[in-house]
Amino acid sequence: MKHYTYYPMGVCSQQIDFDLDENNCLHNVRFSGGCNGNLKAVGKLVEGKDATQIATLLKGNDCAGRGTSCADQLSQALAEAVTRK
Repeated sequence: MKHYTYYPMGVCSQQIDFDLDENNCLHNVRFSGGCNGNLKAVGKLVEGKDATQIATLLKGNDCAGRGTSCADQLSQALAEAVTRK
């Protein structure tokens, strides 16, 4: 399993940490900052899911007209991690 840290931009959360296993499945998604309860729920919902599918699903999600959101930033982090793997 490989650990990744991503620093989101334009959102309330300041850091996203997650692990990808050998099958590109997500584990231990944690947001630092942001809407604590909602972001814990996101982590639970994506646990064990395919990173590429989650990146596609969450891409473009907007928060308050910012053009991005914590979920969208997770999508960007996952897309970057999968291409680096």
